[in-house]
Amino acid sequence: MRVVVIGAGVGGLALAAGLVERGVQVEVHERDERLSGAGGVGLYPNGVAALNELGVEVDDLGRPIDVLETRDTKGRVTLGIDVALIAEHLGFTARTVPRRALLDRLSQDLPDGVLHFGRECTGVRLHADGTASAVFSDGTRSTGDVVVGADGPDSVVRTHLLGQEPPSMGRWASWQGLTTLDSPRAAGRVSSLTQGRQGTCGIMPAGHGLVQWWFDVRWRRDLPVTDDPAPVLRELFSAWTDPDVRSVLDQAESSDMTFAPHLNTRVQGAWGQDNTTLLGDAAHTFPPATAQGANQALEDAWALVTALSDSGARADAAWALRRYEEVRRRPAAVASFTSSLNGMQRIRLPRVPIRGLRELPENTATRWFGGYLSAVSNVLTGQRP
Repeated sequence: MRVVVIGAGVGGLALAAGLVERGVQVEVHERDERLSGAGGVGLYPNGVAALNELGVEVDDLGRPIDVLETRDTKGRVTLGIDVALIAEHLGFTARTVPRRALLDRLSQDLPDGVLHFGRECTGVRLHADGTASAVFSDGTRSTGDVVVGADGPDSVVRTHLLGQEPPSMGRWASWQGLTTLDSPRAAGRVSSLTQGRQGTCGIMPAGHGLVQWWFDVRWRRDLPVTDDPAPVLRELFSAWTDPDVRSVLDQAESSDMTFAPHLNTRVQGAWGQDNTTLLGDAAHTFPPATAQGANQALEDAWALVTALSDSGARADAAWALRRYEEVRRRPAAVASFTSSLNGMQRIRLPRVPIRGLRELPENTATRWFGGYLSAVSNVLTGQRP
């Protein structure tokens, strides 16, 4: 079997790594000239479990996360989730890793000739013999028994196969960065989300003094994106006294920041046609509120590798792809719905009494989050294609 993958992001590379380990011939075509990965990635137990099943170890990357905290703008903890307890129960830790370190780890054992850069996909062709081809801007093609679109939110493969419009933009956007932070938080294992009327600030230690951070702010599609966001964010969040938020605002430079609008697509019933399918953001784009974007892409990669490794896949690849889509559709839809709902809850947050949040037992929040991870996971629950 020969598999052609479009996109060398987390999902595309994870798929390639898993297929190569199982002896499947694979090509990955990326439009950029090199692997590009800014910022950090929050890996939760389901994503780490998927990587483990794909034969990729990440225990030496980034920094483990033991606690997720929700805080008010003064830095007071309003809710805590014991991630270490969840990890002990599920058997896999949560951790924050630099995205580029994860991409390097996923690609390090790929044989020569697997990765192809500077290859912009412009469409997909289905053939009568059951094969499919990816067509590139230079007029060349790559034909395989399977073509997988792992080419992100603005997927050319999705548009070409399913005729879907690009994902819609929600009412939020993020300024984010991965930087060295002179703060005790950088050496800890606590991730925090500070919430207030102006928006939210997330902070996650990522190892070696690095911190992954982001500011979520209300946004409209027609608003201009400034080239100098640091002073804008300092002004917008000037009343916040959470010491960790102050450290980020004081130390981060505009050159450290990237802009990311919150996008959303409805998880469709069909992800492809015949011997083609989608993976990751190409199949299901949703806001980053529950940090499941990369984790769902890894879940997809594991499920697709499992489906294509079935003995029946060689005789009927389309059958294997539909099995993959069927088993992944519901967990991805739950992640999409919950992440979108979380974004709406931010709007109502100022009306929620902080005292009421404090009275919610921590074990209840921990139990809910552990249940959520199981609800959005195939690998943790053993639901194989």
